[in-house]
Amino acid sequence: MCDICVMNSVKEKMLSRRDFFRASAATAGAAAVAGLATAPAALADGHGSIVDMTHKLSPDFPTFFGVPGIEMEQRFSFEKEGFNLFQLSVNEHTATHIDAPLHFSADGKSVDEIPVTDLVIPLCVIDIAARAQDNPDAQVTPDDLKAWISSNGDIPDRACVAMHSGWSKKTADDSYVGRGTDGMHFPGFHIEATQMLLEMTSAAAMAVDTLSLDFGQSADFATHYAWLPAGRYGIENLAGLHNVPAAGATLFVGAPNHVGGSGGPARIMAMV
Repeated sequence: MCDICVMNSVKEKMLSRRDFFRASAATAGAAAVAGLATAPAALADGHGSIVDMTHKLSPDFPTFFGVPGIEMEQRFSFEKEGFNLFQLSVNEHTATHIDAPLHFSADGKSVDEIPVTDLVIPLCVIDIAARAQDNPDAQVTPDDLKAWISSNGDIPDRACVAMHSGWSKKTADDSYVGRGTDGMHFPGFHIEATQMLLEMTSAAAMAVDTLSLDFGQSADFATHYAWLPAGRYGIENLAGLHNVPAAGATLFVGAPNHVGGSGGPARIMAMV
């Protein structure tokens, strides 16, 4: 093939690639507009900042059973193979993580089956930090929910109702678990508050800044057994609740999607 023919061939390919990328960009733009049209109502409000709500996942993070929640084995290294790769062994319920309905039910939805429309949701923060400071067994009660509603209005559709106990600042301290001869001590949701949320709201999720939706002294996991089998999901070990308002933020839940999972570590952030 002559030089001019090669040059013309290259030009034609370059033009065709430009046309392809223009068409792709137009399609992507149309998809973005379409996506905005169907986005959850929580996105309609203006937001000015993003708050990280996630504790880092490491072997040092406190766990319910007292053993490390993650192990990392380096299988390939940059020095030897030219790239790094780790083999992970992870407990689904460690650090900031999701409790899927399947976690406490025989046939509830697994974590990969949680609808994406329930992963971008309004955030409602129930602040019991002052009470929990003097009582590690403090719980969110119906009175706390009524007080929030009195100040902020009805709990929004498909919201996440989160307990702020101040516990997220204790993760490097034994008091985060509060393990003693009589069990563990940390705040959670009282079953009566859980029942109120189930009966009076369409809240999609319940969240805590502690190890469990139930308070540490619970002997029956009443809140877990009421909330999760009802098709709602939970978030445990949430961070950053002191940096968000009681109402008005939008929570983005980066839930894992391994098939059949009962939950799993999640990257969660709030738009404020």
